[in-house]
Amino acid sequence: MKYLITGGAGFIGSNFIRILLRENEDIKIVNLDKLTYSGNLENLKDVENDLRYTFIHGDICNYELVSKIMKDVDIVVNFAADTHVDRSINFDGAPFILTDVYGTYILLRAAKENKNLKRFHQISTDEVYGDLPQGYFAKEDDKLSGNSPYSASKAGADLQVMAFYRTYNLPVTISRCTNNYGPYQYPEKLIPLFITNLLEDKKVPLYDNGTQIRDWLYVDDHCKAILTILEKGKIGEIYNIGANQTPEITNLEITKILLKYAGKDESYIKYVYGLRPGHDQRYAVDTSKIRKLGWKPEVDINTGLKLTFDWYKKNTNWWKALKNEEFKKFYKKHYKMED
Repeated sequence: MKYLITGGAGFIGSNFIRILLRENEDIKIVNLDKLTYSGNLENLKDVENDLRYTFIHGDICNYELVSKIMKDVDIVVNFAADTHVDRSINFDGAPFILTDVYGTYILLRAAKENKNLKRFHQISTDEVYGDLPQGYFAKEDDKLSGNSPYSASKAGADLQVMAFYRTYNLPVTISRCTNNYGPYQYPEKLIPLFITNLLEDKKVPLYDNGTQIRDWLYVDDHCKAILTILEKGKIGEIYNIGANQTPEITNLEITKILLKYAGKDESYIKYVYGLRPGHDQRYAVDTSKIRKLGWKPEVDINTGLKLTFDWYKKNTNWWKALKNEEFKKFYKKHYKMED
């Protein structure tokens, strides 16, 4: 079986490649990645010499390149995306439209020409459902309501995928996952940013009062859910993936857990206001559909956060190299704080 993994040098993609190689002897993987600021080949240093694995530096918007790679592929899993909501709102939203919508279209166009393709799987997000009222869990057939340039671009990608299924009978599936965390996550996202700041004895920038609710899923659980969909999922279907924490947990509560692991008190919280216009208060998904396929999350939030904290503490050189001058400029400009 030959896989094309796009965006495989990123956080979730690299963890997925590692699991694929660990669980499959008879497999070939091509990792196509543009290596933007959040793509990092150090994420796959431990598998770079595996004969089953090949890396290609390239852009999913490049039709000629994608078409050439796609010819003998059995399965495509598209992780490639610009994903940081803050950058899409406060800086330039154009890369999100280009990569997430047009890039997905190019992949689909090339996939359509591969008559032996078994599956095109699109990695989406729970953010396409928008801000949800307390007690409601989004279902796969709910109306899309992307409220940021990022989430709108992912909704556009989903619509492209389903259009190719309807029009061309392309064998597609889509998964919409809640917030991921774990090893190798670029340190601009909440959990790795807060962990690395605390390890550097710096304050953490918490939006507003930290009352926003997210459903946090450990990255390995996400990767196993994708494998379940590829094995058991029905062509043309969408599957929500989430941890469904009970009770639901706020960003402030996540912050307090990380403070405890770091041995810090709440004086290390710097509340910042007005940095994310239209900030969605709550995301939540109904996961009953994928659970019927036999999947369920294995790592609870406290265990996962401890595993993640310990990984960043052990792998200081990895994340310090990423918190470079470019990162510091972004951090200072966005948070109005010194790094």
